[in-house]
Amino acid sequence: MSALLGKKIGMTQIFAEDGSLVSVTAIEAGPCPVLAINEKSIQVGFDLAKEKNLKKPQAGYFKKLNIHGRKIIRELPKDAGKEYKVGEDLKVGIFAEGDFVDVTGTSIGKGFQGGMKRWHWHGGPMTHGSTSRRRVGSVGSTTTPGRVFRGHHMAGHMGAIQVTTQNLKIVKIDAENNILLIKGAVPGFKNGYVIVKTAIKRKTTPKKEPAKAKGAKK
Repeated sequence: MSALLGKKIGMTQIFAEDGSLVSVTAIEAGPCPVLAINEKSIQVGFDLAKEKNLKKPQAGYFKKLNIHGRKIIRELPKDAGKEYKVGEDLKVGIFAEGDFVDVTGTSIGKGFQGGMKRWHWHGGPMTHGSTSRRRVGSVGSTTTPGRVFRGHHMAGHMGAIQVTTQNLKIVKIDAENNILLIKGAVPGFKNGYVIVKTAIKRKTTPKKEPAKAKGAKK
């Protein structure tokens, strides 16, 4: 499995080879220096940080490795077929156009929301003097058990949680500028940090040659 840390730049559109218009998300992925190597994972950093903004333990850690400080440090799964060295940079070259990836990020926070927006309630009646159009309504039960069940859908904080969008296709790679163009939308806000890793449920399959008609000469 290949994985990189990145930053969501925004969305745009490009033309595919067949002339169709494709909506893509631009992600600045890497370079990510390898900071430590574990049995099943590697520790990497991303996004250059000013030395004055680093805490003393962090600054000492990067100084010991002789690597410029980074804002983000995460552990990513290792690629079984690759050997890693501390200090080497992982770049977008670990992916190829046509690969499918899973992107993990923090969803956009929407603050405190009512039940209709947060849980897609249909709402109450709009006529005959009803005053319960968008209200929660009854949340408890009768004498037995006489309490509100745990996990009941109610109004509350919405968004700002970790979300993973699976099986997104890499349409184009700009190795010079460390940019991935991924088909569709990815979780998170502009300039939000994301993790791009090889799709777990879907693998890139090589293109098959068209089958020859029966009786055709070889």
